[in-house]
Amino acid sequence: MSERSLDEMMTVRIDRPATGGGVGRADDGRVIFVRHSLPGELVRVNVTEMTSSFFRGDAVEVLDPSPDRVAAPCQYAHAGGCGGCDLQHASSAAQRSWKAALVGEHLRRIAGLEMDIEVTPAPGEVKGSRTRLRCAVDEDGRLSLRAARSHSLVTIDECWIANDAFERALRCTWRGVEEVELRAIGHAEPFAVARRESERGTNFELRSLSGAPLEPSTHSRVAVGDHVFSVGPFSFWQSHRDAPSVLLDSVLEFANVTPGDDVVDLFSGVGLFAVPLAKLVGPGGRVTAVESSPFAVRDARTNATDLKQLKVREWSVTPRSVNDTVREGSVVVLDPPRQGLAKGVVQSLVRRRPERLVYVSCDAATFARDLKNFLGSGFSLQQLRIFDLFPMTEHVELVALLDRPA
Repeated sequence: MSERSLDEMMTVRIDRPATGGGVGRADDGRVIFVRHSLPGELVRVNVTEMTSSFFRGDAVEVLDPSPDRVAAPCQYAHAGGCGGCDLQHASSAAQRSWKAALVGEHLRRIAGLEMDIEVTPAPGEVKGSRTRLRCAVDEDGRLSLRAARSHSLVTIDECWIANDAFERALRCTWRGVEEVELRAIGHAEPFAVARRESERGTNFELRSLSGAPLEPSTHSRVAVGDHVFSVGPFSFWQSHRDAPSVLLDSVLEFANVTPGDDVVDLFSGVGLFAVPLAKLVGPGGRVTAVESSPFAVRDARTNATDLKQLKVREWSVTPRSVNDTVREGSVVVLDPPRQGLAKGVVQSLVRRRPERLVYVSCDAATFARDLKNFLGSGFSLQQLRIFDLFPMTEHVELVALLDRPA
């Protein structure tokens, strides 16, 4: 094998989509993952990473473009630019096709399922749809995003996909802090959470988008369905403007609860699913929400005011907490973080014999891993919906309905 070096140029035909870019073959036979490329294209690639078995690189010149290629709407979406958006150079239809191919590959390779995959677009405009943006701060105090697979900072003064209100913050200076998360959730005034490191440790400060201090009690207020949720600055909330309502609609449909039912909502956050489910089961039913974040638990208890049938527990989702909350015949909703379910949780759920499971996931690979374990224990996959709630990226949200063995 000949010696190769970083920053050398290759000409590569892209065969298919993959996580991390289009896939082709270098002239020595090694796989190469190419950002800013599309299947079928012939591209000139700048190599940015290499191992004994594969390369990574950026397409810096398109010699034979795909008919699905479009001009990226963001000035920072290019080789060496912002690493946040993987697919701005692809048409909307091509983006969904790319995501469908990745989900299908994960289900086939990990869960052993062959399925026709369709990705449903989110409602509304893509531009300005992101309601949270986490930024680093450069040496001049300017907000920045990171280049792909790098600690290098790309200073920005606008973000095409993020809420327009953030431009105020992007044009300010934020000296003395290491990181800033911008939040424009719901109808409350947008604000920022600034992280400052000192000899005494890590401190967080709430600020306006122009950098002015805010009261520690600052919360977001967002209406989803017929409920207004209070969301604290340290509580998780979906980043896409329409994701909460899109996911809630599918969860309620799949859960199919009736008055008097017993429901367990694992990884319940501020109560996005638990609160509407509690209203449906009524005073004769029971909903137990399990969440490890003390901030989200506090918000969930606020959001559950007057719903005596909803109990919020500050627990991690472990085999023990499953055993303590799930009963035979329960309806279980679970929305784990990207790493999926912890060891032993699937087995504990299987032993408790819930009536059905509604699994919400933002990572197709860990979803496929957990799904394989449920299917191997006799559960059946009844429905699967996939939503494009991370436009311009490779990511999706999945909502699955699983029924227990007969």
